[in-house]
Amino acid sequence: MGAFEPETVRQVMQTIGRRLRSRRRLLGLSQVGLAKTCGVTFQQIQKYETGVVTIPASRLWRLATALGVSIGYFFEGVSAPGKGLVSRTEEAF
Repeated sequence: MGAFEPETVRQVMQTIGRRLRSRRRLLGLSQVGLAKTCGVTFQQIQKYETGVVTIPASRLWRLATALGVSIGYFFEGVSAPGKGLVSRTEEAF
């Protein structure tokens, strides 16, 4: 089983989505507000936050900029390929 198996990719996208939602809420932004800032629909933000779709690198950069974080912020809790995921307790809002 390789590092980029569908299940691993799904887990990474869910981790990124949780971090995205957590930061957005911490800043008091709505999905609609973040979507407008990044030039997407709020439905797309929902899909990103639930990990349903993969976020293109350029869009991840826009999201990071809008949320005042580095792109690396979204990957906190993800270990190197082939090492699995590092569990992390996310803030529940």
